[in-house]
Amino acid sequence: MWVFGYGSLVWKADFPFESRLVGYIEGYARRFWQYSIDHRGVPSKAQVWGVAYKIAAQDVEFVMNHLDYREKNGYERVEVIFNPCGQALDPDIGAIVAPTEPFRLVVYLANESNESFAGAANIENIAQTIVTSVGPSGPNTEYVYKLASAMRLLAPGVQDEHLFAVEEAVRRLDMDNTNRDLL
Repeated sequence: MWVFGYGSLVWKADFPFESRLVGYIEGYARRFWQYSIDHRGVPSKAQVWGVAYKIAAQDVEFVMNHLDYREKNGYERVEVIFNPCGQALDPDIGAIVAPTEPFRLVVYLANESNESFAGAANIENIAQTIVTSVGPSGPNTEYVYKLASAMRLLAPGVQDEHLFAVEEAVRRLDMDNTNRDLL
């Protein structure tokens, strides 16, 4: 089984996995339109780049229960097509043959009808909410900085305009920039 991460799962995989692949899913765009402590995303017409994790058969039940709990605030499990780009990120894990053709996997997407869905907002309002929000997972500035940094590292040729515009606006508002260099 494979699971796709496009938010904190890109840099914070707190579950066992066999390998990781960089790639994208089509028909969605990363947006900061979800009022939750550390998760955001909404369907649109575009591509969302992130990381696919291959879960070992013996870990599927544990990982899915863990992710169902972690992604509980307005997210639903959906099956989508993943487009791998490049080789596996973890060659030390063992000799694996990374898929090169698109394949189906699971992703957690924000459901627009959930009570935490904020809807479209301008970049400055999104940044203001992020800079002033801290929850059990830490400051939301940390989430933005780590995600933007990870996406630049994992997919350097991909320009995620919304993510990077939010990051820039957050940096302007985050006067002490205490979390900007975290990764």
